[in-house]
Amino acid sequence: MMRKAIYFGLGVISLSREKAEKIYHEMVEKGEMSKDEARKFIDDAVKRGEEEQEELRKLIRDEIKEIKDLFVSNQSEIDQIKKKLKDLEAKLS
Repeated sequence: MMRKAIYFGLGVISLSREKAEKIYHEMVEKGEMSKDEARKFIDDAVKRGEEEQEELRKLIRDEIKEIKDLFVSNQSEIDQIKKKLKDLEAKLS
């Protein structure tokens, strides 16, 4: 599920450049925007997409770290329980 969400997010980011370029061409053809204005629009859209992509990467790294920390904590608890079981087995023997 998480993988699908990540791929969806990355897909949206990659599509934004295509969408921005399409809008750029349409606006230039209609005379609503000069080529220079459209180029700035594209550059701004791409920059924003890259910033959002980096934010997404950071979020993913943070989530992975939290999951990893959770497993490390659980492993420590499991090791403690195993030790207690061994101690109890030794006392019962």
